[in-house]
Amino acid sequence: RKTSSGERYDMNMMTAAHKTLPIPSYAKVTNLANGKSVVVRINDRGPFHSSRVMDLSKAEAGKLGFINQGTANVRVEQVLPGSGETLA
Repeated sequence: RKTSSGERYDMNMMTAAHKTLPIPSYAKVTNLANGKSVVVRINDRGPFHSSRVMDLSKAEAGKLGFINQGTANVRVEQVLPGSGETLA
């Protein structure tokens, strides 16, 4: 299936769906339970369940250590390319 950005969704890529962050943009996602973080590219609208802040690909869930649980409490910070800054 195609994402909002027009590309095909690939569960093995480091991508995410978010309701309000610009497409394309980047976000740092941190699992609050274990401190692991990844930077993801926002390429779709979502999440598709109202109780979630964002939907992450399978690849991200694995790197953040919650692939078996399906969900986790996370912190999302927008990454500003080239500035070395993130916005909470």
